[in-house]
Amino acid sequence: MKILVLAAGRSKRMKPVEDKNFLNFLGQPLIKWQLDMLWENGFKDVVLVGGAHNLDRLRELDNDMPMKIDVVLQENLDEGMKGAVLAAEDLIKDDEVMIFSSNDVVSSEAFKIMKEAAEADLDADGFLLAKKVTEYFPGGYLSLDDDDFINGVIEKPEPGSEPSDLINLVVHYFRDTKILIKNLKKAESKKDDLYEKALDTMILEGAKLRAVGYDGYWQAIKYPWHVGPVFEYFLDLRLGGKERDISGGADVSDNAVVDGKVIIGDGARVMDGATVKGPCYIGRKTIVATNALVRGSNLGESCVIGFSTEVARSYLGDNVWTHSNYIGDSVIGNDVSFGAGAVTGNLRLDEGMIGETGTNKWGLVTGDHVRVGVNTSFMPGVRVGGESFVGAGIVVAEDIPEKSFVRGKWDLKISENKGEFSEEMREMMRKKL
Repeated sequence: MKILVLAAGRSKRMKPVEDKNFLNFLGQPLIKWQLDMLWENGFKDVVLVGGAHNLDRLRELDNDMPMKIDVVLQENLDEGMKGAVLAAEDLIKDDEVMIFSSNDVVSSEAFKIMKEAAEADLDADGFLLAKKVTEYFPGGYLSLDDDDFINGVIEKPEPGSEPSDLINLVVHYFRDTKILIKNLKKAESKKDDLYEKALDTMILEGAKLRAVGYDGYWQAIKYPWHVGPVFEYFLDLRLGGKERDISGGADVSDNAVVDGKVIIGDGARVMDGATVKGPCYIGRKTIVATNALVRGSNLGESCVIGFSTEVARSYLGDNVWTHSNYIGDSVIGNDVSFGAGAVTGNLRLDEGMIGETGTNKWGLVTGDHVRVGVNTSFMPGVRVGGESFVGAGIVVAEDIPEKSFVRGKWDLKISENKGEFSEEMREMMRKKL
C-alpha cells in the first residue's frame, strides 16, 4: 500500500508563517513528525505532494528518512485535494492508497484502526476516518445510511443543518485508486469541494465507503493559534510519561527553577534565577537568562531569552533574541530580534474575543527575519510580515505587510532649560551621601 501525503498548501490562513509543514516542534519540522509516525505504522512507500514553494525542502526529507519517498509537484493549487491526488496519478494508480493531509495531526492509533478496518471488511471499497464532535466544526460532515455506509460528504454545512455529528478527517483508504482518479477527473464545483464531489459520485455509482470511528487526538493546523495545542501534544509524546528530559549537555543552574513537563536540549543554558515552567521545550544552544520566565512555550534553537524577559504560551522559532520583553500567546518566526522594552499585548481592555481566534488571549504573529526597536508595543492579534523592520517607541495596532519599514511620527522638542536646581536640596543630598 502507498500513502499519499498532501503537503502542497500555501498556508494562507497561517500568514505570515510561510509553510506550516516546516514549523519546528521540539526541534523537528511538522512534516517529519508525520513521516516518523507513518514509518512506525509500517508505511514504507510514501508519495509527497508539494507546491513550487516547498518542493525542494520536501525532497531533502528523502535523505533523512528510512522509507522510500517520491515527491511530486502540484501545479494547480486552486484545485485543492483533487489537484493533489491527480498530480500523483502515475505513482498511485496501480496500488491501494491511503491519503493523509500533512496539516492534520492525529495519533498513531488513527492509522492502526484504518489498516485493521481494511483487512477486516473486504466488502467495503474505501474507508474515511470519522470523529464525533459536540459542537459545530466548519469542515466536512459524513452522512450515513442504515448500514453505516457513507451516502454523502457535505462540506461546511450551515450550522444546525449538519447531517450527523461525524466529521471527515483526511485519513482515507481506497482499494482501487483508479476509481477515485476517474471520478476526480470529472468532478466540478464552484466551491472548494471538488474532492468531496468525487466521493459523492463514487457512492452514487455503487462504491461502498465506510466511516471508521476515531476518538483519539486530532488537531488541524489551520491558524496560528492551533500551534500551541499541537506543541503540547508532541511534548507529551516525546516525554512518553516522563516528567522531564534534560540533556546531559545542557547547563542548568542549581539556582534556577525547572518545574513541570520540560525538555531542555543539548548546549542550552538556564541561568541563575531563571524559571522554566512546563509544558516547555528549550531548544539546543538556547539561553534563558537570569530572572527570565518561560512558561507553556516552545523555544527553538539558539534563542536568547534575556534578563527579566517573560515568554508565556508562545512559539518561538530559531534565533529569536529578546531583551527585557513580554511575549505572550504569540507565534514568532525565525531570526527575530526584540529591542529592550518591546511587548506584545494579548488581552483587549474589554477582555473581548480577539478577531476570529475564538479566545480573548492572543498576541503577535511574525514571519522570519524581523527586527523590532526598543519600547515598541504590539496590540492583540497583530501580524507582522517577514523581512520587516519595526521602529522604536511606537504602538502597532494593524497588520504589517512583509518587507516593510515601520516608523512612527513624533517630534522631539528641545529648548533652553530655564529652571534652577535648589541649593537646599543639593545640600540635603550631600548629607545623605
